[in-house]
Amino acid sequence: MSSPRPVVLERLAYTLAAPVLAAAPNLAPDAAVNTVVVLAGAAGAVGSYVAVKSDEPGTGRRLLRWSPLTIAAAVDVAAHHTTGWGPFGLDAWLAAGWLAAGWTVLPFSRLTRRRHRPALAAPLPQPVEAAAAPVPQPVADDGASTFTRQVRQLWERAGNPGRTIVVKAIPHDGMPHDLSVLLRATEEGRPIGTLTTQAVAAAFGITDAPGTIHFAPVEQQPGREGGPGWLEVHLTPDAALRRRTAPTPAQKWADSIGQDRGAIPGSVYVDTVRDDQRGVTFVLARMDDPHREPRINPAALAAAMGAAYDDGRVFATVDGSDILVAVWDGSPLAAVYPATRDLLTPDAEGRWVCGYLTNGQPGRQRVYTDRGAAHGLITAPSGGGKTQLMGLFVAADSLFGKVVWLATEAPDEKTTALGRHCDRYGVGALYMVRMSRALVALMEIRGEMVWDDGECHDWDPARPGCPYRPLSAYLDEFLSAARDETYGAELMTNTETVSVKGRKYGVGEAVAGQSVYVQDGFTQLLCENLRENCIPIVLKVAPKKMLDMFKSLGVAPEDVPAPLPRSFSPAETGRIERIMAGQPEPPANGNTGGAGWIIEGKHPEVLRTLFMDFGAPIDHLFADTVHGLTDHEIRELKARDLWFDWTEPPRPGEFGDDEGEDSPRPRSGGNGGGRRTPAARREPVVTARQALDTIKQLTNN
Repeated sequence: MSSPRPVVLERLAYTLAAPVLAAAPNLAPDAAVNTVVVLAGAAGAVGSYVAVKSDEPGTGRRLLRWSPLTIAAAVDVAAHHTTGWGPFGLDAWLAAGWLAAGWTVLPFSRLTRRRHRPALAAPLPQPVEAAAAPVPQPVADDGASTFTRQVRQLWERAGNPGRTIVVKAIPHDGMPHDLSVLLRATEEGRPIGTLTTQAVAAAFGITDAPGTIHFAPVEQQPGREGGPGWLEVHLTPDAALRRRTAPTPAQKWADSIGQDRGAIPGSVYVDTVRDDQRGVTFVLARMDDPHREPRINPAALAAAMGAAYDDGRVFATVDGSDILVAVWDGSPLAAVYPATRDLLTPDAEGRWVCGYLTNGQPGRQRVYTDRGAAHGLITAPSGGGKTQLMGLFVAADSLFGKVVWLATEAPDEKTTALGRHCDRYGVGALYMVRMSRALVALMEIRGEMVWDDGECHDWDPARPGCPYRPLSAYLDEFLSAARDETYGAELMTNTETVSVKGRKYGVGEAVAGQSVYVQDGFTQLLCENLRENCIPIVLKVAPKKMLDMFKSLGVAPEDVPAPLPRSFSPAETGRIERIMAGQPEPPANGNTGGAGWIIEGKHPEVLRTLFMDFGAPIDHLFADTVHGLTDHEIRELKARDLWFDWTEPPRPGEFGDDEGEDSPRPRSGGNGGGRRTPAARREPVVTARQALDTIKQLTNN
């Protein structure tokens, strides 16, 4: 053990002073050094005298403290009175003796200094001072098990960390190193002091790894205290190792998904169900707090399930505090679900299957609702599967026995094939506006038709005796036609009117286009009426348009879904090898048509629509009979000059133009809308019909 620095310095001073003390009287008897030594000795003598006269304890220690100075003066005086160095070098021997005495007396002299611990000759500590700190007392012999006594020995060997004692220890079955320890504060009635996991790990010789040591409070129980003076410690090194190397499904969920930064924070694993027939694994979970709303990170969830988000294989469904995660072997969005007559045939409630959700449920549409005839709203960009889906709607209406009219802004292969199964089919904005005029007039005609009971009623599929068939009118590429300079304004007005009143007369309209934005041409009223009286379907939306698109459909911002992947094909392996070999990447499968969302409630659900193969015969998917209007309805439409070949060129005066004008102009009014004829070119009002048209123009413009 090394000496303190003050001891080393004081001994060094003795060593340096001893030669001076021997040589100074012989080499320079009259030097100032001798005077200093004598004065120091006098001071030592005075100090010794005071110490002897004092009544305070510690006189001996003070005498030892002054003795080096007194003896040094005596040696100097003796050297002055000897001849030369004295007999046998007596002066040198006296100085050496003083040095040896100083080295010996030094440890004792330091005992007299305050705020220093005793050294060699210090008195032993008093028993009272040693008992100042409480000594942990072992638990009395309480009949503890052998295991508990062994644990107590380990705990006492470690110095009773946290000033605690072991009350009871319980081993864990099948885990040689796992145990639970019940601790109590050493001093009864006081809380347990600072106890760290490191101290516990050191006491039992285990690694303080995450998840190895847990502290738990102790609740008061009959016959046993609880509270801050008690603590339960769980040591699970074996269980922690097993959890890291071979976790159970619940542990894996808790560590990767349910944690605070996981894919679904606060969720707890419940069960796993495998469906080999469909190739999907369902994982059931729930929120640990039933009042907490699940917050799902789709990309993180897919990664936790061992899939990439772009694979389109992992989907989550929320039902209150319950969560269902579907993990498919292959993306259900890339699967092909062939359309069949059974799936497209409406049931007793007017529902039919238009596709399948990612959880395996069928996605259903309706040919009518509890408020009357159903409308339709189909939105998708070019190539998104819009016309395919519209074909399913036409087939379902045909199988229900509806009258089906179809108009498209531009012809294509699919709409032409569908037109053969419709009562009326045509192309262009002119055809659409004529069809919309007939729809508006048909509502008026049906409102006056008498049912079998002799009364007029709103259309109801459950009420017998209806004198007409329900009708569905499909408008493909509606927004393109609505932007037509000549017919667009009237088309929009008539379509809006049908969306408001058509349901009461069995008249439904289905609008298919590339957008539902109001700023793109949709009116707010038309969008709201279609949305409230149908189940909208949105296919393949660009990520940057997601929020606005679903907001237009009445979906709350927090319910807007995440964008779908750009491709549903799994990534090709071996990219590094292709790069090293200078080979190109295989083409990505960009065909995601038919994948999107169906919005039956407030939460959009991911949907894959049925596939109608237009490259093969499709007649078997439609009714054998193409139904049309009743003779009475046709006579009334003809009387209004609205029932003819809608593909023929504009008739003179059909849109409020002079008969001699070549280019047609739309008229305003109930069947029109848009631009008025300038006042300078307006004909004089001489007939009742002209007066009515003039009033309508003034009213609507």
